[in-house]
Amino acid sequence: MCRNIKMLFNFDPPVTHEEVRAASLQFVRKISGFNKPSKANEEAFLAAIEAISKVSTDLLHTLETNSPPRNRAEEAARLKARSVKRFGEQKTAQ
Repeated sequence: MCRNIKMLFNFDPPVTHEEVRAASLQFVRKISGFNKPSKANEEAFLAAIEAISKVSTDLLHTLETNSPPRNRAEEAARLKARSVKRFGEQKTAQ
């Protein structure tokens, strides 16, 4: 599951709330072992997602770098090329 958590720092355009929340959801799923919590655990699950989102957003806003921001499209293409090299061409289901 954690493979879906993408690096979010130093991109142009900057990270969105939705991207931080998606990464937080993946993190909570991984550490809890639940893809979807039961009704009894739902409140705690959602509270953890929100808390991690806030802490992650605070972290991203306080980090500093001298590197120029990375381009999202270029990063995606680079990662796709790496995946093709590693796993070969993936066929899409139709």
